[in-house]
Amino acid sequence: MAGHVLRLLEDRLVPGAGAALPALNRVLYVLAGDISLAAGTERRRLGAGGAWYGRAACSVEAGDEGATVLRWELAGGDGAGGGIGGPGIDSRAVLSHPIDLAPGQAYLMRCDRVDFAPGGEARPHRHQGGGIRRLIAGELEVRIAGHESRTMKPGDAWFESGAEAVHALASPSSATAFIRVSILPAAIRGRSSIVYLDPADAHVTPRRYTLFVDEPIELPR
Repeated sequence: MAGHVLRLLEDRLVPGAGAALPALNRVLYVLAGDISLAAGTERRRLGAGGAWYGRAACSVEAGDEGATVLRWELAGGDGAGGGIGGPGIDSRAVLSHPIDLAPGQAYLMRCDRVDFAPGGEARPHRHQGGGIRRLIAGELEVRIAGHESRTMKPGDAWFESGAEAVHALASPSSATAFIRVSILPAAIRGRSSIVYLDPADAHVTPRRYTLFVDEPIELPR
């Protein structure tokens, strides 16, 4: 397996602050505020709840209310770095984790949002690839096989390899949601990556999924 790292950073920009980002497979998700984005000939404005994928160098600039941006990147080597600096920018690493990717295999980068109604549940399951999740609302108890159970609150992030079974229980009193970015086999583009240990559980307390990005990628060297 080649050495790759999936990392999540959070960038807070005051109104008008801007930054340039090098070429890399990345997803940007605007958590609050809005940004203007430029990548090659592409020009786009992203408001809160919007996501974008690109692999070329790009630049972002915060709008009149500033912006908080979640930034997932797939990097080669140890994945060190990734923070951006400059006036009016606070950039911090949230989570970085190695991810096993086979040379020569085709992959895609997927970003989606998962919403649970109060008391929602994801029965024990696996995925066909790994990814980083970030809770943005509610509360979620995450039970990953071989690890201690963790109760996630807004702002918490965690990695799932896809290989270990996961059981997730949402807050009984409030709606719960997380954003995730996963690296998955390109062959499942447009299809769910989830595999339940008991196939009958696929129909228990369904979640709502919002797909933002599902794009083929080239692996960084």
